[in-house]
Amino acid sequence: MANTALDTDVLIVGAGPVGLFLANECARRGLRWRIIEEHPSQSEYSKALAIFPRTLEIFDMAGIVAPFLEVANRVTSVAVMTHERALAHMRFAPEESPYAFIAMVPQDVTEKLLVEALRRKGGEVEYETKFVSAKQQEDSVSVTLERRGKPFEVQASFVVGCDGAHSAVRHQLNLPFEGAEYKGSFLLADIETNQILPADEMQLCPSELGAVAIFPMSSNHRRVVATIENSEGDAPSLDLVRKVLAQRAPSGIQALALNWSSYFRIHHRLASRMREGRIFIAGDAAHIHSPFGGQGMNTGLHDAWNLVWKLDLFLHGHGNQELLDSYSAERLPVIKNVIETTDRLTKVMGTPNKFAQALRNTVIPMVSHLAPFQHAFVERLSELGIAYQGSPIVEGPGKRYFNNSLRGGNGIRSHFLLIVDDGADSSTKEAAERLSASLRDIVELRLLPGHDIILVRPDGYIASSAHSSRGITELSSVRSLLERQTNSLAA
Repeated sequence: MANTALDTDVLIVGAGPVGLFLANECARRGLRWRIIEEHPSQSEYSKALAIFPRTLEIFDMAGIVAPFLEVANRVTSVAVMTHERALAHMRFAPEESPYAFIAMVPQDVTEKLLVEALRRKGGEVEYETKFVSAKQQEDSVSVTLERRGKPFEVQASFVVGCDGAHSAVRHQLNLPFEGAEYKGSFLLADIETNQILPADEMQLCPSELGAVAIFPMSSNHRRVVATIENSEGDAPSLDLVRKVLAQRAPSGIQALALNWSSYFRIHHRLASRMREGRIFIAGDAAHIHSPFGGQGMNTGLHDAWNLVWKLDLFLHGHGNQELLDSYSAERLPVIKNVIETTDRLTKVMGTPNKFAQALRNTVIPMVSHLAPFQHAFVERLSELGIAYQGSPIVEGPGKRYFNNSLRGGNGIRSHFLLIVDDGADSSTKEAAERLSASLRDIVELRLLPGHDIILVRPDGYIASSAHSSRGITELSSVRSLLERQTNSLAA
């Protein structure tokens, strides 16, 4: 169980979307937590925007999705368009999810909604509080913090650095941050536009001058992200945004007003590992990549979702070190794939090579009509295709599992779900009942019609599955799988 002599179970450094979501999940699970933020308040800038279907499913399982659905602009198609012509138009409507759209919610709104959700759970962010250093003991971390120039100490069971690309926590751990910086800068601008482009469609615009992505925040409000060779002034002007759109975007779009803009340089980098003893990193502290594709914030939120249930089980005396080690083992391959995909997209969309441009503009119209390509595109962009095959605590493909019983914040929390066909033979059902009874602190048995024998993790991914005909043999495998990651098995 949690060490009551400590100040907190989980100290979260950084109150961006990832840290705030992690705090919400700690609160929902009844853990002791604190979240600190160096700045005096939440960011007022929109920054990240797109929330993809799998993230919405995660928010649903966490019980916080409703306010996001109320404010979101819903995107249901993606177009690839040069300045002169459309290369592809693909529907974005994954049938296997109740969230068959991309929810466009500016980051400042996302943070506001997460702070409000945290306050409803009785929590607050500790602003103007800075991480200084940390020293690990066998069963705790001694952390030096500073608030308004005054240092103080906090004793925590675990520390999670969600403190961005320049993470003080990552630097404390001396973790290599491998990768490279993109040449040139990125322009980000929130603009008021005419309504020539559909409000439910985002555009990816290849150009030899650099790629442009246009995300609709409403019918006449859009986010423009573009690579740019040379910055002009401290922040992009309306004239510069108009110039970029006139050269590279679909013809007819007009920038009528500029609400906010910024230049930023971006890297594609990945930490060599995401855990060092009792200290973890998540989100931009662990990985950064091109903004094309809008995957950054979502990937960080998935980090938090993957980590929190493992901390929960460990703090309640049920999880072991292999369970904690699985965080890096599972997330790093997923993140590496995201970095490679967004890097490839950025380079293909903005290549200056004439032959590569001609090949791209020929191939995209051909393959975009193919059903396998469309399915793969949607699976990857939606993040519904994320799986944990190869994980040390998974047997099989490790795919997502989602149905109505998992929704609303109480459907899945700190238990593995052992799902067995209610039509299975009596010996199988009796064996399942014995297994769940011996593991009642971590396993919940659900008898459902027409199901294989499935072990669903507390994050809604399948740890193992087999046809119900395997019965007692499969249940023995389930027990062995749980033995590898928990301390809760009865003799």
